[in-house]
Amino acid sequence: MTRLGDSVQRASRLLAQDLSSDETVGQLLAETGSRRYLDLSDLPAKEQAALIGARAVDVLPTVEKLAEEIEAKRAQGKGLHVKLGIDPTAADVHLGHAVPVIILSRFQRMGHDVTLIIGDFTAKIGDPSGRTAERPALTDEEIAKNLSGYQDQVRPFFDFENVSFRNNSDWLGDFTFPQLITLLAQIPASSLLQREDFRNRLAEGSGLTMSELIYPVAMALDSVELDCDIELGGLDQLLNMQMGRRLMELHGQRPQMVATMPLIEGTDGSGAKMSKSKGNYIGMTAGPDDVYGKIMSIPDRLMVPYLRAWTEWTDAEIDQAGARIEAGTLHPMDLKKVLAGEVVTALHGAEAAKAARAGFTAQFSKKSFGDVEALPSVDAAEHGAEGIAAILTQVLEFTPSASAARRIAKQNGLRLVVETGDGGEQRAIVLPESDALRPLAEVVPEKLAEAGVSGTVYLKAGRKIAQIHGL
Repeated sequence: MTRLGDSVQRASRLLAQDLSSDETVGQLLAETGSRRYLDLSDLPAKEQAALIGARAVDVLPTVEKLAEEIEAKRAQGKGLHVKLGIDPTAADVHLGHAVPVIILSRFQRMGHDVTLIIGDFTAKIGDPSGRTAERPALTDEEIAKNLSGYQDQVRPFFDFENVSFRNNSDWLGDFTFPQLITLLAQIPASSLLQREDFRNRLAEGSGLTMSELIYPVAMALDSVELDCDIELGGLDQLLNMQMGRRLMELHGQRPQMVATMPLIEGTDGSGAKMSKSKGNYIGMTAGPDDVYGKIMSIPDRLMVPYLRAWTEWTDAEIDQAGARIEAGTLHPMDLKKVLAGEVVTALHGAEAAKAARAGFTAQFSKKSFGDVEALPSVDAAEHGAEGIAAILTQVLEFTPSASAARRIAKQNGLRLVVETGDGGEQRAIVLPESDALRPLAEVVPEKLAEAGVSGTVYLKAGRKIAQIHGL
């Protein structure tokens, strides 16, 4: 029995128990969470390949070929050389960016050699994949700052102490114009223009720069330089990685294998991928309660994709939980709480997950906000003259902008909640969009008088809640 097999047996017994129990869930999170550091080198080659293939969209040429390559390297006393490239184009990242890093971690724990390519040169071009317009150019200072933030934020998912770092400016910076012309002469323009995102931009008249057009070639030169066995990347990187295979062949190398990871749908359930611009993301720096609450807000249909993306659960365990839901012996809400606990555990640890679970239960199950520890608050004596939307944005940081706060109000998600009496009975007062722009100190007394209620007052925006003091 392998180490992973032993863990799966223990977890399966817990998955068959009452998952509404805090004690059972705590034991399950401890078991599955510990797998992030589990040595997987005892897995046979076929099981290693299957574990990678189960979380990939594509493995090229095949999962079977991956198993063969692992076995061949093992016979030589070696591991595969695995590559993942990142362009540090943003200072902060979200959970969607963690998906290929988690797979890289599994390769690392299987005993393979992993290299993280830092695209400090290609970041100055900007990956055009999926873009509708050209990315702004970055300075060296911005790239260095973004890289530092990236490493700090994805550290919960990856051991940076045992990885090789390479900057692609080391070879691309010295690439001469004659070399580039010679290389481009071997690449048909049609192979670059076949990309759907390029065709769409040209059809819409938004334009396309030459630097963007040759970005896949620049990225492919990373593969030539490292001569890796397999490259990882998001599904949107497939054409870029296939270009790497092509250039490796042109240089007389054996083309790398490719494993693509899914693009994770955002928390709003709209079908759009997780994105900061759409506000449907979970930031790596988000607090435990925020992470837990956002996971609990997702549609039930996203539970399985999220379990597959961010946890160390095997397909057998996910199927076991799904079968219990189908049989009516497991409530979807209880599974979602486990999922939320898994993500918080990964980012902040088991104790933070336990506290977030207790806080959520107090807020949405016991219905008494007074039972919640460390609930955010706003002092009406200090901020009463400010508009509610401004308070949500600048004081409580519940929303990214005042317009986002107004959208919540338009969807009837902005409310005052008044708890009355010792029993914590609640009365909710919906605030229209017009009230979102009015001063807090005017709105609250007016609404309480109209409703004829008094008690402890809370401001609720979507799922986020803060107590109002100093009325």
